[in-house]
Amino acid sequence: MLADIDVNPMRRVALVIQYLGTRFYGWQRQVKHQSVQQTIEDILNHLCGHKIVLHGAGRTDTGVHAAAQVAHFETNSPIPPDKWSKVLNAHLPKDILIRESVLVPHEWHARFSATWRRYRYAIFTEAVPNLFVRDFSWHYYFDRLDESLIQAALAPLLGKQNLAALQRAGSKRAHAWLTVQEAICWRDRDFVYVEMQASGFLYGMMRLLVGLLVEVGRSRLSVQEFTDIWQHQRREDVRYAAPPQGLCLLGIGYDRTPFKSSAPEKVPKSFLFPA
Repeated sequence: MLADIDVNPMRRVALVIQYLGTRFYGWQRQVKHQSVQQTIEDILNHLCGHKIVLHGAGRTDTGVHAAAQVAHFETNSPIPPDKWSKVLNAHLPKDILIRESVLVPHEWHARFSATWRRYRYAIFTEAVPNLFVRDFSWHYYFDRLDESLIQAALAPLLGKQNLAALQRAGSKRAHAWLTVQEAICWRDRDFVYVEMQASGFLYGMMRLLVGLLVEVGRSRLSVQEFTDIWQHQRREDVRYAAPPQGLCLLGIGYDRTPFKSSAPEKVPKSFLFPA
């Protein structure tokens, strides 16, 4: 019967992706430099035998890591959707890993179906450098950081906000409004962590935010001064961005997630030292 005929032989496959961003020029495909998206797409093109476009849930900058980036693609390949993770991992370099692959409906979109993104920034505060954390944290030891001051500065950010002051130049986004769902700071031994979950993130937002919060933590900027800067959209007062290697995209949230491996309870409490 006609009702039994599959009029759309293409299947939409969603991936949960981990990567170490150290040697990549970010997530998005570049003209002259290697990106995470391009690396995966090139392998998919070869395996599928047709051109693949990988749609990511969010973009990460050069040197930024991801614990659970999400992307999807469409293919008519006979490879079962849940087997793509194993197939891709056999071809990918060691600094990219597919944690899970699943079949999703054609109306599901990695980016537009997402309801939140979550990032964590790690600051290493011990005076003596450490090779094993150098690619995953900002080595900041010039002043002692007071995590309680940083937490106090984060509190007013909750809710729907215009954060134009925390957006790098060059963004094509139509507006700077987003909803901050959680923003926390804590210390674990010689590490200070800043973690935020929001409906979306502006271009360069987390790195600019952390650069400003460090000034609060070292008492060079008061909590009220920090709040005035973003509430009054004083972009000229946000001068420094934290380096990229301390930033990690922890995960992407959906109202009805198709995944098991990207659930919030699966994210380790410490990016560097998993529980």
